[in-house]
Amino acid sequence: MTDRITYIGHATVLIELEGVRLLTDPLLRHRVAHLRRRRPYPTFDHLTLLDAILLSHHHRDHLDIPSLKKLGRDVRIIGPSGTAVMLQDYGFTQVEEISVGQKTAVGPLTIEAVFADHASQRTPMGVKTECVGFMVYGRATSIYFAGDTNLYPEMAALHPDIVLLPVWGWGPTLGDGHMDPETAAKACALIQPKMAIPIHWGAFHPIGFGWLNPVFLTLPPITFADRTTALAPNVLVQVLPPGNSLELDQVTG
Repeated sequence: MTDRITYIGHATVLIELEGVRLLTDPLLRHRVAHLRRRRPYPTFDHLTLLDAILLSHHHRDHLDIPSLKKLGRDVRIIGPSGTAVMLQDYGFTQVEEISVGQKTAVGPLTIEAVFADHASQRTPMGVKTECVGFMVYGRATSIYFAGDTNLYPEMAALHPDIVLLPVWGWGPTLGDGHMDPETAAKACALIQPKMAIPIHWGAFHPIGFGWLNPVFLTLPPITFADRTTALAPNVLVQVLPPGNSLELDQVTG
């Protein structure tokens, strides 16, 4: 099986590494509350036979119950504390919780939860729950999926080959606990990976914005690439439009 990364859109990424298929933060609907998908989804055929789903936190655009149901209630789900109770209420049967610093195995891969500087409340008045990113360790390649996070100094202790970094969101502005193109480029300067792939851009927008084709749907990854070239010139940036894939032997082979 070819090692490959496919950017589905928003924070949803299919990671195929050493025969293992991982899907991050599945958001697989065309309409989510006031948000609309900008482009049609690629076929869902390649999202079958998943080995595990990685959930970074409980915000509705990252933990989407209807999307998880599409993937099956018996799929293995790995997420932060509080995930099991929530999902078991919906009939999901294989939910595993890991906190920052804890590890678990998926086939030959090791999955480690790492810190994310982001506040997670399912509802505005809800209980705050843990947010995490994930390090995925293979025999020859390691990948960092940041989830939602702001820049923090301890990122320098991460040593992945590939980073999947959020560079924007779904609207014209960003709230606290998110990286924009500049801070994501600074993260690359701290981490010094071989390759960076910008995510969390270009897939969703509020109702009505699709007709306007605003720059927040297209500009963030371009700005990120430019700023990374300036701040971390040894890092290769690969911009994948939503739905596109990259075979990793082009980079790590």
